[in-house]
Amino acid sequence: MIKIRFQSAWAHYACTGLASLAMAATVQAAGFPDHPVTLVVPYPPAGTTDIAARTIAQAMEASLGQTIVVENRAGAGGSIGMGYVARAKPDGYTLGMGTIGTQTINQFLYKDLPFNPEQDFEPIALVMTTPNIIAVNVESKIKNMDDLIAAAKASGDEKLSYASPGVGSSVHLTGAYLEQVAGIDMLHVPFKGVSGSLPALIGGQVDILMDNLPSTLSQVKDGSKIRGIAITSAERSPSIPDIPTVAESGLKNMDVTAWFALYVPKGTPKDAKDKLIEAAKQALNTPELQAKFVTLGAQAGTLFGDDLKAFEKTERKRWSTLIQERNITKQ
Repeated sequence: MIKIRFQSAWAHYACTGLASLAMAATVQAAGFPDHPVTLVVPYPPAGTTDIAARTIAQAMEASLGQTIVVENRAGAGGSIGMGYVARAKPDGYTLGMGTIGTQTINQFLYKDLPFNPEQDFEPIALVMTTPNIIAVNVESKIKNMDDLIAAAKASGDEKLSYASPGVGSSVHLTGAYLEQVAGIDMLHVPFKGVSGSLPALIGGQVDILMDNLPSTLSQVKDGSKIRGIAITSAERSPSIPDIPTVAESGLKNMDVTAWFALYVPKGTPKDAKDKLIEAAKQALNTPELQAKFVTLGAQAGTLFGDDLKAFEKTERKRWSTLIQERNITKQ
């Protein structure tokens, strides 16, 4: 009898303790966020990913009631920054600005990726999508896509060169995809971001620039140094309505957009995820933010949570096929 009473008493206190812990956890989750949130950008400042991150961070702060601090952790095609996010404490206070590259391309290029994009993250929100711009030096004889394709076919051993922000970037793969659908062969010249590729175009070191539209939009609009000849989305961009799509030149299968999305580490509590999703949804649904993205050369995202996860799967299939067919490797 004594033994039975002892166990009963122990069970009572254990249950009471567990109930207290559960209540404390509920209170803690209900109070999320009670201090600033960090948003990791896996690329350098001033690029499209950085622009997207800082724009959505500012827009989400009112709903969350906390500051979102943007922190750049660049390197290895975005793998360093997103690797840091994957290893962060899953409490909702560390977000990562994933991209088409970090979430659907890098895993097919890097042998030692420090994270699994399908298993190590919880998707929050598709922040924005944007076409890539194809541009030339303002002095170039290439005026449109027909000129570019003709010049590439007539170039012989001295191939037309195109600059991108790096090997394996979505911009690089856009160039590879263009070569495939147009039946041309060009020389890819990778740089460490648009801060290197844009000066190379202006200085005449490369023939063509390919980049996400937001980071070159001001230069394209100015038109004094570079000339935009086409964008890669299926429809023209409201930001630069006079520049045609690649598809308008006859390459109907050319429809490529870069995208940028928010993620948290796997295991983040549902309450914290739900609050982050709701904050992102409120921000992205405002006419003010939608208009701001248009001025940047982008469109606000409309996918959240599981819908974003499903979208990622289709993207992985698309880009893994291209990488294999074109034998693209990370040197």
